[in-house]
Amino acid sequence: MINAFQEQRHFEELMQPYRAAIMIVKTKLEIIDQELKFKCEHSPIHNIQSRIKSPQSILDKLERKGISKNFNNIKELNDIAGLRVICQYINDIQYIAQLLVLQDDVIQIKHNNYIQYPKENGYRSLHLIVSVPVYQREGMMQVPVEIQIRTIAMDCWASLEHELAYKTNFVANNDIKQRLKWCADMMAKTDEEMQKVYLELNQPWSCLLYTSPSPRD
Repeated sequence: MINAFQEQRHFEELMQPYRAAIMIVKTKLEIIDQELKFKCEHSPIHNIQSRIKSPQSILDKLERKGISKNFNNIKELNDIAGLRVICQYINDIQYIAQLLVLQDDVIQIKHNNYIQYPKENGYRSLHLIVSVPVYQREGMMQVPVEIQIRTIAMDCWASLEHELAYKTNFVANNDIKQRLKWCADMMAKTDEEMQKVYLELNQPWSCLLYTSPSPRD
């Protein structure tokens, strides 16, 4: 079975619906950003990154979940397709998430708010898992996509912490962990202050931004 995963052509065939789902969700996010830029003169999305899990990552994830390493079992995973959305300000995050999940063809599967409730190490981000319809020759299938939405500061800390914690061969002691968490807390305070400054400067021109989107009928 491992050899089958390593066959590039077969792997690409398996991943095609996930690549399509990434394109669909990314386009939806870009449209949201364009609308807000036009109507509010504010582009909340700094950039969007995407990724598909590698064959080995998929196998490792199945093993960690106690699931047999079988092609059919990849449907048990919700994070094969992933998007990371980097926003300018804290308020942008929830607003973008709301506008996305309120679309009729987007089904929210999971919602983890690590901004309001940070992880023990200081990690902050909003995690969503949504499902979108992908139409293929055989018909329509619902495909899950994991979305991480965070500010530039949150992404900076997460990237550096990942580099230190996972790509260096040392075990972080309590002192290192506390220093990294202190950095996360300081960046969170910076995010809050930058948000306040932005709102003070742009309050006279506020329009749709940060108002609650209309719920579905």
